[in-house]
Amino acid sequence: MSGHTPVVAVFNSSADVVQMLRTALEEDGYTTATAHVTEIKQGQQDLVDFFERYDPQVVIYDVSLPYAENWTFFKLIRDTQAAHGRTFIITTPNKHALQEAVGEADVLELVGKPYDLQTILDRVAAAVREAGADPSPTGDQDAGAAAR
Repeated sequence: MSGHTPVVAVFNSSADVVQMLRTALEEDGYTTATAHVTEIKQGQQDLVDFFERYDPQVVIYDVSLPYAENWTFFKLIRDTQAAHGRTFIITTPNKHALQEAVGEADVLELVGKPYDLQTILDRVAAAVREAGADPSPTGDQDAGAAAR
């Protein structure tokens, strides 16, 4: 996929976290597309249209309180036809509490520590490599600005 800038979607309910992730991802050369989970739940953002428009290879999806309800919603999104073939990296502000509510899950805790962010960036790079895209993309980094 030479010359193609991998797209990473960020699904989160916190505008600050969305901006933090978007900035870090774009500094690493990825194009970003963002969506607020609440807007998807309320039908203000069409999930299928989002995936068709931006075609992200990787989706960073945050599961926040209430954990059981939001975990169920995440699974609904992940299992849609539109999400098929995309790698999901799940984050949460409290891994222990999430796992208490839903059982063992492969999630990353994102509480704002620098190494939390680096762990997510490392997972994105690994997911992009597995998808066959260039993990060190180059190209128009401003393309993500049109995504949201």
